[in-house]
Amino acid sequence: MIVLAIDTAGIDCSAALFDSSAEKLLSVVSEEIGKGHAERLMAVIDQALDEAGVDLKSVGKIAVMIGPGSFTGIRVGVAAARGLALSLGIECVGVSTLETLAASHLAISHSDKPVLVAMDAKREEIYAQAFGVDGVSLNVPAALSAEDVDKLAASLSAEPTGSWISKAGDRFDIGMVARIGARKDAAGTRPKPLYLRGPDAKPQLGFALARV
Repeated sequence: MIVLAIDTAGIDCSAALFDSSAEKLLSVVSEEIGKGHAERLMAVIDQALDEAGVDLKSVGKIAVMIGPGSFTGIRVGVAAARGLALSLGIECVGVSTLETLAASHLAISHSDKPVLVAMDAKREEIYAQAFGVDGVSLNVPAALSAEDVDKLAASLSAEPTGSWISKAGDRFDIGMVARIGARKDAAGTRPKPLYLRGPDAKPQLGFALARV
């Protein structure tokens, strides 16, 4: 099956084509644009299709980055992915930025410790989520204070990664998004943006640790 992956959650506008049957990445196109994802996304997707040598009708599933990250970028990507999936009559699955960063870290670290993804959310907050060495989430994603992130990392003896640690911009491996998306089951649901902002989307640390 051919999977189209889309990422507009950070500073890049990216698309990739992945053949899940052959476990082969067919193409990757990524432009660092910061803003203006809506103006560039379809051109990036078209270029990725051209470089892969496939047409849009050959795509069997779409994987889209749902956040947390850029509010506007996430809305653009999710809306485009859902619209394309609807027109093609295919599955569309959401992949979070946090699980993507965790998978990328685990793929190269070869560590026996959990990983704590910590993204700079501005406003003195951090988007955080912990994952086991098998990539399974250990807690719900949350917008936390630096103090609470330190407590979470200490409680799990986890290795930290992400823009809060590196102080670099939020960039994601679009190939990893495609691989994660290929394994996911849409289960009849449509992907929704994962913002983690606001009083209803910011669990306290005790709740975030409930599933550890």
